[in-house]
Amino acid sequence: MGVIGIRRYIVGVMGGGEGVSPEVYRAAYRLGAMIAREGWILLNGGRPAGVMEASAKGAKENGGLTVGILPDNGAGPVSSYIDIPIATGMGDARNCINVLSSDAVVALPGKAGTISEIALALKSEKSVVLLNFDTCGLFDDYRRRGLLKTAESPEEAVLLIKSCLEKSHPI
Repeated sequence: MGVIGIRRYIVGVMGGGEGVSPEVYRAAYRLGAMIAREGWILLNGGRPAGVMEASAKGAKENGGLTVGILPDNGAGPVSSYIDIPIATGMGDARNCINVLSSDAVVALPGKAGTISEIALALKSEKSVVLLNFDTCGLFDDYRRRGLLKTAESPEEAVLLIKSCLEKSHPI
């Protein structure tokens, strides 16, 4: 009889695709690396651009497992750092899959797609860590409720994720 292991946590990393700054790219890479070192699974939008590419690259180069939730039917571009590409054919509606499949979400600077992922995660009672991403008070009610936290570095984000996971998934 086989041994059933403990389910690994899935951390969703959301953020801008095209046009992210070098600072955001480096932070996403470091975050992906740290997620891998924790033994967590990294989930993102799966495309070879911006935060998606950087976080997946950081995770893969540090022995991590990566999942990409793709907007198209599989014919579009996929990051070479994604282990498990999941074609949805859902366009931006795939953002719901991104957050519902994640135990915790980290959002780096992005635009409307990232904001939608933050909103969907919070509405679904998922913990969200904003990494150097100012949402201008848009989600302050969720901050007061403890679902939204802010980090200034990938290291601080990982500490906040650990705290969120311990509260929502007691061992």
